[in-house]
Amino acid sequence: MDLDFSEEQHMLREMVRGVCSEHCPIEVVRAMEDDSKGYAPEFWKQLGELGLTGITLPEQYGGGGQGLLEAAILYEELGRALAPSPHFVSAVMSGGVLLAGGSEEQKKAWLPRIASGEAILTPAWSEPERGFGPEGVALPARRDGDDYVLDGLKRHVLFASSADRLLVLARSDDGVELLLVDPQAAGVQLEQQKSLAADTQYQVTFDGVRVPASDRIGAPGTGWDTWNFVMLDGITLLAAWAMGGMERAVDITVEYAKERKQFDKPLGAFQAVSHYLADAATNVDGGKTLVYEAAWARDAGRSIERLAPMSKLFACGAYRDATAMCQQVWGGVGFTIEYDIQLFFRRAKQLQITWWDTPYLEDLIATTILDT
Repeated sequence: MDLDFSEEQHMLREMVRGVCSEHCPIEVVRAMEDDSKGYAPEFWKQLGELGLTGITLPEQYGGGGQGLLEAAILYEELGRALAPSPHFVSAVMSGGVLLAGGSEEQKKAWLPRIASGEAILTPAWSEPERGFGPEGVALPARRDGDDYVLDGLKRHVLFASSADRLLVLARSDDGVELLLVDPQAAGVQLEQQKSLAADTQYQVTFDGVRVPASDRIGAPGTGWDTWNFVMLDGITLLAAWAMGGMERAVDITVEYAKERKQFDKPLGAFQAVSHYLADAATNVDGGKTLVYEAAWARDAGRSIERLAPMSKLFACGAYRDATAMCQQVWGGVGFTIEYDIQLFFRRAKQLQITWWDTPYLEDLIATTILDT
């Protein structure tokens, strides 16, 4: 594994950091909390114009044709800036599903628009009181002639109000299906939800929603295999996002520990504080290496069935623990909305419990270790 980044990869990092600094500073992050849209249009436009929206999609569909390692660099910087955007749900997950399982007609219809940022697609996956595995998909997709009919509920659907299509995971007699559903279709109802991270989530209710079979992605009953395959890439990038956010949280806390004085000494001069920060800095470097290894392995054509879950498990756990520690270093002000460190903590915790949580990731890793 070669972790000596190329000049182009360093330039990519600098470009993304510059775009985030100019078009998505912390003031924009704060303004987008609990916003019905949830992202700044100008920032989203910039990502598209710079070719960052479709960075991993093939060039033949208008994408950048880059590997997962380049995408990890992008996500590190997005995480560092806490940049709210539909990039993950649209370009990574929905675009990845279309690329892996869609027909050529579906790819041509949607991938160029996803790559440019013109269209936004978002998965409708999670259901009340259900798990993260295939058994968690229970929304019935009843076959009626050439259509599927959907009746049920999905929760935590990110950016649903801005979506051109919902990528709905539903269960038919054949198994799990992936269906493209127009959120404006008759019988679809959106209701915004509040979350720990104050991001833009919706509860989506389906009441007799008809979906043509031509809007199914892949063969009947193959939806979970496609979804699971794309999720491995997705959680690797979320791990990169976590490490970027963790690094930034530690950086601003280190600066505070240098400046804030108690008993005529900087906070950082006290061993208890300095050792906590040292542990966090060590975990940043260790977590980044694990993420890079997973991304490199995917680009090299190797399996990441173990590395991807390990990356998210470690990165999200470390991110949550580090930001909790950072809040303690900041003291009482760290828990107030006027200070930025709480923005990182809230997102760290939510990321840890979504898109495959700790127990599910541990089960996946244990399966690869025990070969069961």
